[in-house]
Amino acid sequence: MLDLLNGFAFSLDFFTALLSIVAIDVVLAGDNAVVIALAVRNLPPRTRARGILLGAGAAVILRVALTFFAAKLLDLPYLKLVGGGLIAWIAVKLLTDAADAKEGKACTTFFQAMITIVVADLVMSTDNILAVAGASKGNLALLVFGLGLSIPFVVFASNLLSRIMDRYPVIVVVGAAVLGKVAAEMVLTDPWLAPHLGLGRPGLYAGEIVGAAGVVAVGWLWSRRAAAKGC
Repeated sequence: MLDLLNGFAFSLDFFTALLSIVAIDVVLAGDNAVVIALAVRNLPPRTRARGILLGAGAAVILRVALTFFAAKLLDLPYLKLVGGGLIAWIAVKLLTDAADAKEGKACTTFFQAMITIVVADLVMSTDNILAVAGASKGNLALLVFGLGLSIPFVVFASNLLSRIMDRYPVIVVVGAAVLGKVAAEMVLTDPWLAPHLGLGRPGLYAGEIVGAAGVVAVGWLWSRRAAAKGC
């Protein structure tokens, strides 16, 4: 094990790097938990627990894989623009699915929930994975170990949010708004678009507010139009 960790084990550097990764993952668990909780909300309770666990595991695996490509991906023009649009669409879809569930017309399958979780996490993790990779100091074993420790945080947060959403459906709207904010931030910080917009911090914050409100508004309108339709 000592050889695997290349001298990091039981040293101050090892524990410092590990704590940094865990701290970063605790912070990043919020967005993942929102996506997972929204995606599995319409599944049966027994299936929901399995979906949360698999979704959290998929999130960690994707982050490890993205570590090798994140630096280059972030410099690609249009990538964050497209990714932000995809996250916005996912947020609207999750919001309309929640409205269908309220009316007894929920159509979400386990496979659909997993696809939603994987795609959303793939898009949302690219920006943040550089921080985790930097904290690991290039040690893959440490990175995998540290990210593996983040699974309980994501599972706990997803379970908690899922139960809160069952009891207080308005939280679903808040979750969709959070994803709308993330989508707007991705679009507005795209390497190609950002220089053309020239937004400062106030402009970026305003854009995030518009993104959050826009997702909720579009989701509400979409739900009303689809109210008379089945699956």
